[in-house]
Amino acid sequence: DSLRSCRPGVRIAPGAPENFTKRVKSMLKPKKKITKKEIKEDQLVTTYFEARSWFEEHRRLAGYLVGIPILIVVGLFLWNLNLKESNEKATAKLSKVIAFYDQGRYEEAMNGAPQEGLIQGLVAIVNEHGKTKSGQIGKLYLANCYFAKGDYNKALELYLGADFDDKMLAASALGGAAACHEAMSQFEDAASYFEKAASKNMTGLQAPENLHHAAANYALTGKKERAVELLKKLKKEFPESPYARD
Repeated sequence: DSLRSCRPGVRIAPGAPENFTKRVKSMLKPKKKITKKEIKEDQLVTTYFEARSWFEEHRRLAGYLVGIPILIVVGLFLWNLNLKESNEKATAKLSKVIAFYDQGRYEEAMNGAPQEGLIQGLVAIVNEHGKTKSGQIGKLYLANCYFAKGDYNKALELYLGADFDDKMLAASALGGAAACHEAMSQFEDAASYFEKAASKNMTGLQAPENLHHAAANYALTGKKERAVELLKKLKKEFPESPYARD
């Protein structure tokens, strides 16, 4: 009965539960704005102390770099500084996109809506700031947009290209990849990625759904024993989850 109740279904914004959305929005919460004058006056002082702090943190590395032109070391610091500034820009831009995304206006979220004040959409944000943390979050949202529009190959490419230290975000990307395979009837790959997503973040927020869908897809490939194993694991680890009651 449990296997018969497992039916894979295409989901909008796969792997992104309500808690995930709240978490991302809190990460994108704008900080206190300062004037251009304050920025200009404080720039040299800030740069000096950031450089000093960076060298203190990387003192051991600097010791290994004896003989290498100091310009290279300075270049490493400036690269980190530029990456930080790029991340702040990406955060500000992404916070404006979320409203369109939440409304299901995926085309505007992807490409912008200048007439409504959204100059850059997710495509531009990812292209310009893709190496930053906020840029990677933008990549996840962009993948969700492609998924919602039915372009599963493009969505899959973005999900697999996302890189997160955060377990919830990493699991969301793996779950998104799984959902793409599922939508394209590639059930064995779907099962594998759903299982990876569950293992990445074994918490009640994501793992029960991912384990359930992994079992469903394994059943469709004829691997019913593996499906039963995952359902037993689901019921054991998360007995209160709705997915464990089927």
